[in-house]
Amino acid sequence: MDYQDILYDVDGHVAVITLNRPRYRNAQSRRLREEMDHAFDRAAEDTNARVVVLAGAGDHFSAGHDIGTPEHRADLEARPYEAGLRGEYERTWSLNVENTLRWRNHPKPTIAAVQGYCIFGGWIIASGMDLIFAADDARFLCSLFQYFSVPWDLGARKAKEILFEGRFLSAEEALELGLVNRVVPRAQLMDDVMAYAHRVAENDPFQLRMIKLAVNQAQDAQGFTTSIRGAFHQYLLRGVAERDPAAVKVDTGGRRRLGGVQKAFEREAQRAP
Repeated sequence: MDYQDILYDVDGHVAVITLNRPRYRNAQSRRLREEMDHAFDRAAEDTNARVVVLAGAGDHFSAGHDIGTPEHRADLEARPYEAGLRGEYERTWSLNVENTLRWRNHPKPTIAAVQGYCIFGGWIIASGMDLIFAADDARFLCSLFQYFSVPWDLGARKAKEILFEGRFLSAEEALELGLVNRVVPRAQLMDDVMAYAHRVAENDPFQLRMIKLAVNQAQDAQGFTTSIRGAFHQYLLRGVAERDPAAVKVDTGGRRRLGGVQKAFEREAQRAP
């Protein structure tokens, strides 16, 4: 596959998948996620690659789903989905849940390197990795999104507090809550991630795979995968309810920014010193 929206490199025993749409803050189009899926499969099959790093080019890891770039619209016109709820179900399931679960269960250790905005879809793909290293400028925003990992990422009570309000998490708060493993200065993010990845890659690949499987099975015994699959239907139902006449609307001033994101930015501005 000739990648257009990502980069794929191998540094020693570390495969690096980089979201490469910095012009759009690495907004996740269908094509980008398809290329990610191919790249993760490629890394799985590459016996030389023992660890996989997921990064984002430019100032931001990912500002979420692509909601209308020209390239994305052209792709949807060329490859349209079935209309209605059936089409939405298939599209959102295949592009946001089914593939993220595959990446979560990738046979090799995976590490997300997060800087700048990590919003909605950005949170999803970061959460699907085994570890998250965050730059000190990282800002995380969650919602009841398609791959609803938030209660597992933050704990139930804290997840409710943050979701009810709809606000950003700083890198330090994300570290305190257990969403991220380490916070490092922005300038040394990739250096620290790659140094750690190379140390992990010195270990026996089969041992790493068994460790990862055991930890993921511990989560699954508590209901992780069942929870992710079930919450997807609450996500769809919420989307249907947003079209109700009685739904509370958020004025975005004509900008193509989701209402919840707009409110989160406003709260962030209010909290700034």
